[in-house]
Amino acid sequence: MVDVTQLRQWGRTVIDIERNALDNLYQYVDSEEFTQACKLILNCTGKVIVMGMGKSGHIGNKISATLASTGTPAFFVHPGEASHGDLGVLSENDIILAISNSGEASEILTLMPVIKRMGLPVIACTGNPDSNMAKLSVVHLCIEVPEEACPLGLAPTSSTTATLVMGDALAVALLQARGFTKDDFALSHPGGSLGRKLLLKVSDVMHKGKDLPSVNHDICITEALYEISKKSLGMTAVVDEANKLVGIFTDGDLRRVIDSEVNLRTTSISDVMSKGCVTVSADILAAAALKVMEDKDINGLIVIDDQQHPIGALNMLDMVKAGVI
Repeated sequence: MVDVTQLRQWGRTVIDIERNALDNLYQYVDSEEFTQACKLILNCTGKVIVMGMGKSGHIGNKISATLASTGTPAFFVHPGEASHGDLGVLSENDIILAISNSGEASEILTLMPVIKRMGLPVIACTGNPDSNMAKLSVVHLCIEVPEEACPLGLAPTSSTTATLVMGDALAVALLQARGFTKDDFALSHPGGSLGRKLLLKVSDVMHKGKDLPSVNHDICITEALYEISKKSLGMTAVVDEANKLVGIFTDGDLRRVIDSEVNLRTTSISDVMSKGCVTVSADILAAAALKVMEDKDINGLIVIDDQQHPIGALNMLDMVKAGVI
C-alpha cells in the first residue's frame, strides 16, 4: 500500500524544486536580453511566430495564445509541419520565438536556413546559452534551471514551468508597454464571460419599446398589475403626462399593498408606488448596472434618458441570460 505521507512529501518536493527554478529565473528577466526581446517584439509590424517541439511545443502554444490575447499578434507553428508547407504562414515582418530547453531541437534547426534567408529575427528561448539555437538567434532568453523536478532528471518539469513563466513575463511586460486596457482585452474575448462583462452595455440587455413596462401615474393598481403581468419583469415604470419617470411599482410593492388591505380597483398607482427609484443610463456597462442592483439589494432597474424618460428596464434574470452573472 502506498504511504500517504510519502505521496504528499513527493508533491511538496516538486513544488520546492520548481519554486527554486522560478527564483533562478529573476536573473534572466533582469538581463539585457529580456529588454532586447521586448523591444524587438514591440517594434515588430508583423506577427510573433512561436515554435517548439514536444513539451516545449505545448508551452509554446500557451505562450502564443497569451501574447495574442494581450495585444501582441502571435501564432504557434509546429516545426514538424512547418517544413511541409506551414512555413508559408511567415511574412517578411514577422519575428520567430523558438523554444527548446536543449536548444538543439532538430526540427527547428532544420528551418533556420529558410528563416535566415527571409531575414526574420529569431528570439531563442533555451536552457543552454551555448546551444546552436542560441547562437543562431539575435536574442537569447535563458530559461536554464538548477534541476528538473522529475527524480530521474528526464521528464521536462521545472524547465517547462520556467519557460511558461518567461512567456508570461514577456506577454505582460509587452501588455503594459503598449498601454493595453480592459476594453482592448474585451475585444479579443467577446465570447467569454470576461468579454461580456467588459463589452455588454445596459442598452444591449434592457427591454425596450413595446417590451418596456410603463403606466401613467393616475391609473388604478389593477391596471398597473395587468402591465406587470403582460411584460413579465415583475415591475413597471410609472410616468407623468410628459412621460417622465415619477416612480416604480414592483412585486414587492404589491405584497405590501395587499397586506395593508388597499382597494386595488380604486386606489391610484401613484399612491402606492416607490418614488425616487434607482435608475441607470443605457450607455453604462451591464456589469456596472448589476453592481448597482447588488449594492441596493434590488432585482430590477429602470433605464432613463437625459430627460428622465424611461427607455428601458432590466432585472437579474436578464443579467443571467446575458452571462453577466
